[in-house]
Amino acid sequence: MSVMQSLKPGGRNGVPASESRDPIGYAVAALGRLAQSDLLDRLGLRKQTEQAVFTTTRSGFKTITAAGRTFAKKGKRGAPGTRPTDAPRSGVFDLTPTEDEQMLVDVVTELATEVFRPVAADADDACAAPAEVLAAGQEVGLPILGLPESLGGIADERSAVAGVLVAEALARGDLGLAVAALAPGSVATAIGLWGTDAQQQTYLPAFTGEGEDAAVAALALAEPAVLYDAMTPATTATRTDDGYVLSGVKSAVPRGAEAEVFVVGAQLDGHPVLFLVESGTPGLEVVADPGMGVRAAGLTRLELTDVRVPADAVLGDTDGSTYAACVRLSRLAWCALAVGVGQAVLDYVTPYVKERQAFGEPVAHRQSVAFMVADIAIELQAMRLLTWKAASRVAAGKDATREVALARKLCADKGMRIGLDGVQLLGGHGFVKEHPVERWYRDLRAIGVMEGGVLV
Repeated sequence: MSVMQSLKPGGRNGVPASESRDPIGYAVAALGRLAQSDLLDRLGLRKQTEQAVFTTTRSGFKTITAAGRTFAKKGKRGAPGTRPTDAPRSGVFDLTPTEDEQMLVDVVTELATEVFRPVAADADDACAAPAEVLAAGQEVGLPILGLPESLGGIADERSAVAGVLVAEALARGDLGLAVAALAPGSVATAIGLWGTDAQQQTYLPAFTGEGEDAAVAALALAEPAVLYDAMTPATTATRTDDGYVLSGVKSAVPRGAEAEVFVVGAQLDGHPVLFLVESGTPGLEVVADPGMGVRAAGLTRLELTDVRVPADAVLGDTDGSTYAACVRLSRLAWCALAVGVGQAVLDYVTPYVKERQAFGEPVAHRQSVAFMVADIAIELQAMRLLTWKAASRVAAGKDATREVALARKLCADKGMRIGLDGVQLLGGHGFVKEHPVERWYRDLRAIGVMEGGVLV
């Protein structure tokens, strides 16, 4: 019996009443819905359906943003929104996942292995995620994982640890598909953390829908500039009598062609600030921007030309503190994704070097090969521990600036090295697309340059 089939419905959302206050219990219940769905079986039995190619040239795709949804203004303007509470502080240094957290990892790992990985190569070629895969992510509750129950989510406490575990597990299937699946929920999480009551009541209900009704959104922080500094965006925001005017270009925006609302970073009065920008706003344009890796996420550029937004479009504070927190949480998410891809590399090369014969014996018998695999395992564990420690401090409401910076540095450097070593260990096979390691290598090179897109 699979992990997902073993989840039994009980009390609220399939969780026994005695566990109703456990945020991870909520997460497991939401993920358990996949057991009652036929998506897993259908996707496991058939190949990805034919898709329109999201062109690999910069000028081949250009469109005005999607404008299919109208967000009706609700809630009290200026009133503070609902915030998730911090996780309890035990004072004990223990990063071992709890039983419920481990069950969450097992469920999402099965989703990544049985749903994501079989279609990853085709999605990478098409520069787009299959609709069925995205629907599976919505069905298991990924868009609302970081929202409190009062806002339609599944937890009352900060879920940074759960978010890191989910991101890591999904990336073991494919990094690009993981980013595509997590992008909408990242915007929902941002609104839940920093939005006003009006912003939460206006936008968050759209993320709790099912299937095609669920909103698609994107977090746009990165910019196409040499030596780009995430804390000093070149995109500008100018005050007007009734709001702001935004101008600039954002890059590496996942699923930008589908997104209905964006969280955009811009410089306002000398401080970086986040703005909510609805798709279809005049002056907003999306351009295809596929890169070397993370291609299945459907990366785009977002061009803003005198885009006018209302005064209540500001998300969080205007002194730069909210923006800085957003950057940290985004970098933490990318660290978790790097750990997941690194684990995929290790899991793939270990049996390969034991089975590959050279000079009458497995290549794993060569010290240079064995030491390289051992180095991958060592660096990967260090990356995981630093990432988990940073997530635990975020969940407890503690300052995690130092921990996130350390995790980011290690994951960017060692993650790329793990990808390179994985290709090396496969020899000539590492260069060809028959094996997924070359794709993982391309994806891991993105960890050090990506900003925004996802957060936990």
